[in-house]
Parts: sequence; structure tokens; C-alpha cells
Amino acid sequence: MFSTFGSILALLLGTAFLLAGSGLHGLLLPLRGQAEGFSTTTLGLLGTAWSLGFVAGCFLAPRLVKRVGHVRSFGAFAASGAIIALLSGLLVGELVWIGLRVLTGFVMAGAFMIIESWLNERSTNETRGTVFGLYMMVTYGAIMGGQLTVAAGDVTTATLFMMTGILFCLSLIPTAVSTAVTPKPLAEVSLDLPALYRNSPIAFAACLLVGVANGAWGTLGAVYGARAGISTAEIALMMSLVVVAGAVTQLPAGRLSDRTDRRYVLAGAAAGAAGFAILIVLIAPTSGTVILTMTALYGAMAYILYSIAVAHANDHAPAEDFVKVSGGLLLLYGGGTMIGPLVAAPLMDYVSSEGIFLATAWAHLTLAGYAMLRISRRAPVPIDEREAFKTLPAERAVTQNAVMLDPRSDTETEE
Repeated sequence: MFSTFGSILALLLGTAFLLAGSGLHGLLLPLRGQAEGFSTTTLGLLGTAWSLGFVAGCFLAPRLVKRVGHVRSFGAFAASGAIIALLSGLLVGELVWIGLRVLTGFVMAGAFMIIESWLNERSTNETRGTVFGLYMMVTYGAIMGGQLTVAAGDVTTATLFMMTGILFCLSLIPTAVSTAVTPKPLAEVSLDLPALYRNSPIAFAACLLVGVANGAWGTLGAVYGARAGISTAEIALMMSLVVVAGAVTQLPAGRLSDRTDRRYVLAGAAAGAAGFAILIVLIAPTSGTVILTMTALYGAMAYILYSIAVAHANDHAPAEDFVKVSGGLLLLYGGGTMIGPLVAAPLMDYVSSEGIFLATAWAHLTLAGYAMLRISRRAPVPIDEREAFKTLPAERAVTQNAVMLDPRSDTETEE
């Protein structure tokens, strides 16, 4: 047992370095772009490009891994991430960064898929729940740690880009020396949109709309903070607090959804997120304390929606379809994150910096309205027939291979 968890902890350490580098790089680029005078549309396209590369990587990376193996593929992906981060600091330009961001998304998807499949290979039915929980903790903690690192340097210099490259290189060491057995080839990815919609129309719409809102915030939230006049340290803290607040409220909201119709919780949380977003637009705060408080309240509502939507979809799906449904919804969420920055950027240009919250409010109000409509069209699943709620990261930091770590995938794994 000790040796099993020892090898898993080595892999989790590599994951932590990888996610920290990704979190640092993802926040550094919009802040440096803002300082360089890049247009809001360009800054939005950085997020869209990353999501495009990430989703493409989910489809194409398994083929590369199948040809050259997990260890070599992970080394190639992590090294490529480091090279791209360093090039971003050397070649500061709008078109160059957009192209590099596509490549970053691709290599991150490949690296995440390899680590997730490795963790799954080292897990048993008895330990899978523990491993899944550890992986979620590492995901949240590493991303936030990477974002907070921005406050330790000057975004106008190449130092933070070099730190990003170092973190990506550090992720190579634990996996290179790990005794974990090379896992089976990665499963090919498929996305059956009609089947996902038939299983749960509200989960289908929710994952797409939540992706739109979270993609807009994840890409342009730092730009909003810079234009509101708060410091770099406060921007890093703001971006982390939004995710932390969502992580804290996931469990109570999930337990509530276990005891009632999940669609009521989904509609209520979406309406709450829209309400806080509209309040920020109306008040247009400039105080760092007020901005941190209001965005944290927004995150407490917005970042629980994805987990509840996936839980609702799995309530309607047969047990053997858990992996297919959850993985499909994750890819659908990724598609939404491509759209979000393109919707928010024009609003920030032509309305105000708070226009980002008009984009998220539109997505959340649409979700709340559709959830209430679906309540009148379909009866809820009886409480005793539902799967228990599980927390999931509402960040673009895991692939469909992470679904296999969820204890609810035991049946699929055994088959």
C-alpha cells in the first residue's frame, strides 16, 4: 500500500508543477498583453486559442502516445510547454502569442491525459476515491499557487516567463524517476452530441453555458482587474479567490442537490451568479477590497454549476455510460470556453471593463431560465436512485481521462 501511494504522490508532484506553470502562464499573458497595449479582442483570442488547442489535444494526443509511449510523450509535452513559455517572453506580439497559445493548450491536454491515465493505472477500486480526492486538491491548489506567483515578479519583464519554463521542466522530474508502471494506451475520444442532449438537455445546455461564462472570466478576469485599477497582487488574489469560493461552496450545494431536484439548485445558483455579476456592473467598484469580496461571491455561485450539471446528467445515465457522459460533457464545456472570451471582449471594449460580467450574466440567466423550463417538462429522478454528488474542478485543467479516477467509474473500469 505504501509503495502504491508513494508512486502516486510522485505523479501528483509532477502534476502540481505542471498545473502551477499553467496557472502562472495563463494569468501572466493577459496582464503582460494589457501592459503592452494589446486589444481586448486579442486578449480574448488568447483564451479561445488555448481552449481550441486543449480540445484538439484531447482528440489527437492519444495517437501520439500510442506511437512513442507515455514517458517519451510526457517529456515531449512538458518540454514543449517550457519552450513555448520562454518564447512567449522573447517574442512579444499579438499574432505570435495567439499561435503559441494554441500549441500550449495542445501540449497541456496531452500532458494531463498521460498523468491522469497513469494515476488511474495505479489506483484500485479501494483507493480510487482517495486518489481522485488528492487529484482534485492538487488541481485547485497548484493552479492557485501558480496564479499567486505573478505577484512575486514584474509582468513587464521576462522573469515570470522564465519561472513558468522552470515549473514545466520540474514536472518532468517526478514522472521520470517514478516507479509507476507504464499505463495502457490512452482511449480514443469520441463526442456524441445528440446522445448527450437526449440523456439530459439541461446538463447539455448547462455545460456549454457554464463554459462560456467561465471561459470569459478565466481569460479576461485579469484584464478587468487591471482596468479597475487594482494591483497585480490583488489581481492574482482575485482570480484565486473566485476558484476557492467555488470550491468551498461546492460541497454544501451538492449535498442540497442530493436532497432535492438538482435543477432547482442549478437555477438558483445560476441566478445568484447573474445577480452578483449585474451588481458589479451597476456599482463598478474601484476599491480592491470591494472587488475581491464581490468577485468571490460571484465565484461562490458560478463555480458550483458544472459539478451539479454533471451530477444531474449522471442521474439519468446508465451506470455503464458514466465515463462516456462525463467525458462528453467535459469536452462540451471546453467548447463553451472557446466562445466566452469572444462574447466578453467586445462588451469590455464598447461598454466598460465591467462588460465581462454582462457576458457571464447573459450565460447564467439563460441557464436559469432553461432549467426552470425543463423542470416543467421532465420529472426529477427519485432521490434513492441518484448517484451521490462529487466535486469537480470548473477549470480547464483536466481531461476526460480524469473521469476514470472518479469512484463512480468502477463498473466501467472493471469491464
